[in-house]
Amino acid sequence: MAARTPEHTVEGAAGGDEHVVVFRLAAEHYALDIQAVQEIVRIQAITTIPGADHYVEGITNLRGRVVPVVDLRRRCGLPVSEVTAETRIVVVSSSNGMVGLIVDAVSEVLRIRGEQIEPPSTIVRVPENSYLRGIAKLDDRLISLMDLSGILPSDDSLALGADEAARAA
Repeated sequence: MAARTPEHTVEGAAGGDEHVVVFRLAAEHYALDIQAVQEIVRIQAITTIPGADHYVEGITNLRGRVVPVVDLRRRCGLPVSEVTAETRIVVVSSSNGMVGLIVDAVSEVLRIRGEQIEPPSTIVRVPENSYLRGIAKLDDRLISLMDLSGILPSDDSLALGADEAARAA
């Protein structure tokens, strides 16, 4: 498997702040670079796409635009949970276009100092979690920093699925 190049390297963050959106999956906190986040919406109707990857929940209509939706719990190998009042879709801009990411809750926008971030240990960095690019050490918790290019497929399968569904509608 070819090594992925993260959007932002942890070394590049040293000395510089990172502005992130923090969200929860199960009992853990994760974050994405705020520049990738387009908006955060409540969970809405999602149409399944037969034959899609197991973590692709389907597609949704976001103000007239068909957007593929990924269940981050499934993508990260966590058990699927019930949708709650806190469940959100974090809409991100990726190389595949706009994609929605289902998370348990969005908690805050945070600025993290570069010296608070360290790369993940090689023991926990395996192909299944290639999305992990760093760990932020805050006073009260650890936050796993996610690399968007590691979360989503590297090919255009998500965008193609959304395009085909839009043409069929």
